[in-house]
Amino acid sequence: MFGEDFWPVVYKTIEHKIFQTSIYLLLFSGIFLAARAVPASAQSAEQSRVSGTYEVVQRVETGAKAHIRVKLHLINHEPQTLHIQRLAFHDFASAAKGGSQSCSIVIAAQASLDTTQNFTIRREEYEMWKRGARPRLILELRNANGRSATEVVHLDRIADGPVGNDRIARGRQN
Repeated sequence: MFGEDFWPVVYKTIEHKIFQTSIYLLLFSGIFLAARAVPASAQSAEQSRVSGTYEVVQRVETGAKAHIRVKLHLINHEPQTLHIQRLAFHDFASAAKGGSQSCSIVIAAQASLDTTQNFTIRREEYEMWKRGARPRLILELRNANGRSATEVVHLDRIADGPVGNDRIARGRQN
């Protein structure tokens, strides 16, 4: 019925298909595992020691500056206590202009803390917050060795306290 050449050809074809299928399964499983690992590694790289929210509770606008009182809710994700010795919006270069605040804030390990601080920032920067930009809070931390480290925290707006509903005064204090 079948010639002698039929079975070796069928056997080689089936063997080839199994081999080829195995290779494809290995490739797809490798791609799948790599795709699942990338977001986890990216998330761990993005995970900062501190996260937080903000609410502007008062502002006074004078010319190109906005003097703001900000309620901050900071969360320490680290297994050790964090000692914050300076806060600034945007960068420490604005320290001489009131954009940096010297402080002594201690957040216990795996805990949160609420604090209210006063800052002077550019009015344009404040306007960007009103349009939805996330403020960048720079923390100067002191570690157990006494060395300083810098941490950047992208703050989220508190849901029930939008920036546009804060108390405002133009040129006078409320």
